[in-house]
Amino acid sequence: MTTVTTSPRPAVQERSAGHVVPPCALVIFGAAGDLTKRKLIPALYNLARQKLLPDDFAIVGVARAALDDAGFRAQLAAEIARFVPGTFAPELWKWLESRVHYVAGNFSDAETFTALEKKLGELETSRWTRGNTLFYLATAPDFFGPIARMLRERGLADESHGRWRRIIVEKPFGRDLASAKALNAELLQALGEKQIYRIDHYLGKETVQNILVFRFANGIFEPIWNRRYVDHVQITVSETLGVEKRGGYYDRAGCLRDMVPNHIFQLISLVAMEPPISFAADAVRDEQSKVLRAIHAPTPEEVLHNAVRGQYGAGTIDGRNLVDYRAEQGVPPNSGTETFVAMKLAIDSWRWNGVPFYLRVGKALAARKTEITIRFRKPPLVLFRDTSIADLHPNDLVIHVQPKEGISLRFGAKIPGAQLKIGGVDMDFDYAEHFGATPATGYERLLYDAMQGDQTLFQRADMVEASWAVVDPVLDVWQALPPREFPNYRAGSWGPREADHLLELDGRSWRPVD
Repeated sequence: MTTVTTSPRPAVQERSAGHVVPPCALVIFGAAGDLTKRKLIPALYNLARQKLLPDDFAIVGVARAALDDAGFRAQLAAEIARFVPGTFAPELWKWLESRVHYVAGNFSDAETFTALEKKLGELETSRWTRGNTLFYLATAPDFFGPIARMLRERGLADESHGRWRRIIVEKPFGRDLASAKALNAELLQALGEKQIYRIDHYLGKETVQNILVFRFANGIFEPIWNRRYVDHVQITVSETLGVEKRGGYYDRAGCLRDMVPNHIFQLISLVAMEPPISFAADAVRDEQSKVLRAIHAPTPEEVLHNAVRGQYGAGTIDGRNLVDYRAEQGVPPNSGTETFVAMKLAIDSWRWNGVPFYLRVGKALAARKTEITIRFRKPPLVLFRDTSIADLHPNDLVIHVQPKEGISLRFGAKIPGAQLKIGGVDMDFDYAEHFGATPATGYERLLYDAMQGDQTLFQRADMVEASWAVVDPVLDVWQALPPREFPNYRAGSWGPREADHLLELDGRSWRPVD
């Protein structure tokens, strides 16, 4: 394997990094949940470590548990060291902990919002937050609309007097197109689109953000990023874990709803979009939206041929024994919920006409990987027809998203010796090796951008609805035709055989995941 040698840069240019966020308060609804202690608080800790949080900053947790400021601080302090990436610095935590506050109450109770309004008023004086507030909805989706409505009714969404008020909404954003439209309408009754930040934590990963830089800041790739040179695109998002203790939630959602209209389609939109006129948030999202609206919504017949679903059975992964999905806690013994999805998609655009996009995503698979493969067309074999070379290796550009973050390019090279033989070699770029490992949870950039008012990495209402418009026909067919062969793949494998067959019908195969 060949490793790319890269020279250190005297400076790294970023769109907005390096500027301390303005004075503000972050309100976390659902603050007693795992997301807060595992991701949000550690991400804020890392932003403080990078000196990107102002002194005029406060955190307010809102949850039903009967706690006060001291109790909530103690609860976070007991576990923060476990979840902070890198070395834990007690003095830094002390700085952040002193800014943590708590409001106890039910999300549907007006008294909760009265108490929150009072707390935020106090923080304007004690922490000088200027009234700027970011509301993070780390709650069940059923609460998204009611919380937004209560914020409007209590005047907590009001942006008069020069202050800003914004809301971050976690996924899942709807269960289908109709519910996504209803939720968008409910949110937009309470806040303006400029105030709504629909979060997808995949876009917090460095490599995902780097797709735009890779494509549009390097003159060698964009000219060949089209149907003339690209044979097809593959996206693999595989997990080795089963559903574990989330069986109750997962069985209501399923793999298709859980992953495809958000994570997968965001990756596709970044890979396939046209160059934006600028890096302004709406300029970028305009081009992403065009891609999502250009994805061909399959007919029922096309669903039967171009979409594969699977459910894992018992197996072994890395020495761990996994039971059947149907034997997991909270899962019905006759569940027809899919834990694996593979699809072939077409983008009806000038750039991508005739270039299939294949995706596969699932749980209890052989390796934990997220990667995007751009496979280029093979050159003609004419030059080598009188040699021993019977085939030419395809050129693969692979964007590794997790767990390794980097980019690799596979090309052919002559193997040393008297005979003409070609071997495939890789040039690898690894983020950690070149730039150093930066402790991160994946939420740092997203929280930072939301406090800065940059919506580039957040979904817009039309993007959400365009994604569901493609997924809805698949949901309809799968609901009308319940699966009869589940479970149909072994835990620790690469999914059902039909997923391989999906590409074999086109004379292609999945890139081996290493």
